[in-house]
This record gives sequence, structure tokens and C-alpha cells, in this order.
Amino acid sequence: MLFASYGFILFLTLLVVVYYLIPRKHQWKLLLGASYLFYYFSGPENLLYIFFTSLSTYVVAVRIDTLQKSQALHLAENSGRLSREEKKAYRALAKSRQRKWLMLCLVLNLGVLAVTKYTNFAVANINSVLRTLGSGTRLSFWNIALPMGISFYTFQTMSYIMDVYRGKHPAEDNFFRLALFTCFFPQLVQGPISRFEDLSKTLYSEHPFDSQNVSLGLQRIMWGFFKKVVLADRILVAVNTIIRNPGMYQGVFVSIGMLFYAYQLYADFTGGIDITIGIAQVLGIKVKENFKRPYFSKSTAEYWRRWHITMGTWFKDYPFYPLSVSGPMLRFSKYSRRRFGDGLGKRIPVYVSTIIVWFTTGLWHGASWNFIVWGLLNGIVIIISLECQPLYDWFHSRFNVKHTFPFRLFQVVRTVLLMSAIRMFDCYRDVPLTFRMLGTMFTDFNVGELTGEALLGLGLGMADYLVLLAGLVALIAVSLLQRDGSVRNKLAVKSAPVRFAIYYVLIISILVLGAYGMGYDSSQFIYNQF
Repeated sequence: MLFASYGFILFLTLLVVVYYLIPRKHQWKLLLGASYLFYYFSGPENLLYIFFTSLSTYVVAVRIDTLQKSQALHLAENSGRLSREEKKAYRALAKSRQRKWLMLCLVLNLGVLAVTKYTNFAVANINSVLRTLGSGTRLSFWNIALPMGISFYTFQTMSYIMDVYRGKHPAEDNFFRLALFTCFFPQLVQGPISRFEDLSKTLYSEHPFDSQNVSLGLQRIMWGFFKKVVLADRILVAVNTIIRNPGMYQGVFVSIGMLFYAYQLYADFTGGIDITIGIAQVLGIKVKENFKRPYFSKSTAEYWRRWHITMGTWFKDYPFYPLSVSGPMLRFSKYSRRRFGDGLGKRIPVYVSTIIVWFTTGLWHGASWNFIVWGLLNGIVIIISLECQPLYDWFHSRFNVKHTFPFRLFQVVRTVLLMSAIRMFDCYRDVPLTFRMLGTMFTDFNVGELTGEALLGLGLGMADYLVLLAGLVALIAVSLLQRDGSVRNKLAVKSAPVRFAIYYVLIISILVLGAYGMGYDSSQFIYNQF
């Protein structure tokens, strides 16, 4: 059931009506049933996967929590009888037991993710190696479907179990409440990856009908639909034309495809997140923001602090920090300092951790070498930027341009172009082809090919380009207005005629300008595949 479908709109409308009619203490239970129903439409068999994740995480979290409480009680009861060494040994033993349960949960759930998402990728690579070695043996591919949103809900529940293990919060003792945290339907499509300590504050609360919340939520939903069906689905036609015909569209057209895809991805992904956050707000539930004007970033590192924020913080808090301070990495750090000196020696382990995490990030995005190379390139660019910091400092000490508008604009444009170029690994069918197409922007770049007739040959008419241009202006304007507060809150203090005129234009734009066409079936959100 896609967000941009009539079926989903009917589903959501009925849910909201019933949600505010039933006794408030049962609202979260209704959400659990609605979430399972929503997920059922993605494939009945997928319910088994998400139920297994919920159940295994619940059992292990309760077990770890029980061990932690037992440890605290034992130490309190025997505080005067145990020596310092005995207390330390007991804590170590108790932590070891908890760690075994944690590892069991991680292996089970990440194992399910690995099998469903990466088995055929592994088979394809093994067959490629066998073919290179001249062997006639071939492994068979598995006929296994990838459950919708498995990467999102697996990472969400694994953050929960790791936070319980770290003692950040106690385990949820009600299985059905944890199940709702796992399968809360607006987040299943493409995130955000919520933390239990954040989402649980409002997910299980009793919510009286609040007209302001509902109004603000509906506005956010409409803005998300505008981005998706008016902008993203419209420009998708031109992106597909360029990407699927690499022999015909090279050089300047690769540049156009790169910029068009950056536009499409932003409108598609942020549009989906707007819908998610808007739905949650209509229900009185607060979901974390996932974007903060990423295309205004002045560096790659800043870009990743603003783009898909919950994913970035997940990889930072769980794989990166533990890896950076792990025993092997600390030993490697000592070796690096002896071998390369304190300066470079301290940085090398951090860079190794960065590359490992970005490799994992790329693999999380998709079972393809394209995504792996995409992730590694992001990590490499960040490392190069860090190594060049002394050069940047020298430049700014000589030339006082750091805070000038032209230089800041240069930084923004540079970052957008660099990130957009790396993003092309999302598009072309394999890594060599992507590099070849990117190379043609430097070896076969002819602006003269970019005629009006050529642009119209991409599948868009002049009216489509005008709509996309107007949409781009709207996106930039909203982003600029958001710098000092919510646009919706600013709109709320305007007079009724102004507000309703804007709502009217937005609704009419969605209904009239949406990229529907003959036999319309809205393309699924790009991040559905993850």
C-alpha cells in the first residue's frame, strides 16, 4: 500500500476517525492493529519477519534487563561483604552474560536481514569468481523476497536492544507495545530510524483531538504529496530516459541527469518523510526530523549531518564509536603511533573506522557494488577533507573570504555537485558504466547538444519544465524560510484568507499538476527498497 495511492488515503482517513472516537487508552492498540494491516498489504509472509524481530528483541531485552536488576540487587545486598576486586569480577561476569544475550539477538536479526537482502548478491559474486577461475560450477539463486522496510525496522530494534544493554533505559515489559515501536506504519516505508527513548514518549500516550495538531499535520502531508507526485514523479521521466540510454545520453546529458536525479531524490525522500511526520502529528505522535536543508551544506561532513539524520546518527552511535574504542582498534592505534608518529598515528585508526562504517552504510543501502563504491567514496571524500584541513586553515589565514556570501555559495555549489556526482552510483547498472558516464562529463562535454529539442526529447514538455522550475523556487523559498523557524507556524499567524489561499493552491497543484497520466500508478518511494 503506497503512500501516494487512493487506498492509503482511505486507510488513513478511516484510521484517524476511529482513533479519535475510541477510548484514548486503546489508541495505541488500534495503531498496532492498523500497522500490521498496513504491513500485511506488502505481503502476508512479511508479517512473519517483523513479528520474529519484535519477539526475539522483546525476549532478549527483558532477559538483559532482568540480569541488570539482579546485578544491582546483588551488589546492594552485599556491598559491605564484597571487596573491590570481587565487585569488579562480579560486574565483569554479569556483563559477559548480558553480552551473550545481546550477541544472540544481533546475530539472529542481522542474520535475517543478511539472508533476505544479501544472499543473491553473495551468490552472484561467488559465481563471478568461479567463472573467472574457469570452473563450470554455478550456485543457484534463492527465490526469496525482500520484506518492505526490513533495514529500517531491524536497525530500529537493534538500537533499542543495544540501548537496553548499555543501561540507557529499561526494557519494555509489554510485548505488544514493543511490537508497535517496531512496526509503527508511517516509518515502515522509509524511516526515520527512531530511538525508543524518543518515540515512546508520545507513541503510547492518550491523545485527545487537537485541531491545531491535525491542521499542522495535514499541511505537512500535503507538502509531502506535492513534492512526491508533482515534482519527483514528474522529473523521474527525464531521469529514466537519460539513465536507461547511456549510449545515447553522455557528456552534458550526464550532468543534466545528475542534477535532475539530485532534484528527484530530494523531492521524493523528503516528501516521504514529510508525509510520515505529518501522519504522526495528526495522531499526536512526535517523530524526529530526518532532514535539515542538506543542499545548503558547505562540506560533505556537514551534508551527512543534515541528510537522513537518523541513519547518520545510528551509524555514528552504534558501529562507529564502539569500533573506534574497541580493543583491536586501540591496539592498532598504538601500533600506528609507533610507526607513523602521534599525529598521523592517531588519525589512521579513525580513518579505518570511517571506511568500515561507510562500507557498511553503502551495503545497507543496497546489495550491489554500486552502493558499496558509493559508500566508500563518501568516506574517502570525508577523509581527504579532514587531511586538507591545515591547507584550508592556511588559505583562510591568507584570504579573508570565509564568511563572504560568494565563498559560502561556492562551498554550497561544490558540495551539491560532488554529492550529486557520487549519487550517480544509485542510477547506472554497474560500477564501470557509472565511472565511464561520469568521465564523459570531462571528455565529451558539449553544451551545444543541450538544445530545446533535446530537452523535450527526454519525455518532458515545456509545461513540465515550468512546473519543475516553479517547484524548485518553492523548495528553495521554504528552505530559506525554515532557517529561523517552522514555515507552518509562520503561516498559522497569517490571516485566514492568506492561509486558505495557500492551502487551495497546494491542493489544486497536487490534483491538477500531479504526474498522473494514463494508467497512473505512482512510483514507489526510492527508499522503499532499503
